[in-house]
Amino acid sequence: MEVKVKAGDNAPDFEGPTTEGKTLGLKDFLGKKNVVLYFYPKDDTPGCTKEACSFRDNLQPIRSLGAEIIGVSVDSVESHKKFSTKFSLPFPLISDKEKRIATAYGVLRVTGTTNRVTFIIDKNGKIAKIFPKVDVSKHTEEVVAAIKEISS
Repeated sequence: MEVKVKAGDNAPDFEGPTTEGKTLGLKDFLGKKNVVLYFYPKDDTPGCTKEACSFRDNLQPIRSLGAEIIGVSVDSVESHKKFSTKFSLPFPLISDKEKRIATAYGVLRVTGTTNRVTFIIDKNGKIAKIFPKVDVSKHTEEVVAAIKEISS
């Protein structure tokens, strides 16, 4: 897998429908918050559930550092809603059914799903950190440390 962007690049603009019934995009956070944009392969599968629940359980420290979490996969909004409700996920999930966001970030697999990759985007819209190989057992701690680093 070759991620198309690198740390220091302007983050590709993104926008898509969410579980919250809105369209959400990078422009909603510019100048306001850092963004943890995490791509995952499929709703309600073991690794993806573990990752989402870890972000859920560590949401407070992430938000207290001025960041918002957004999950993205190629699943439908309906699938995202079921997944979000089942696991009480308090952050938006964007449906990328057209695969535009995954393609822009270079995380689309040949199978049509996304690789598990996380991008931390700073308030200015620059990619501050990329996690191209995510170990879900310790990923949230790595994300919190990276946000602390860019917030200081």
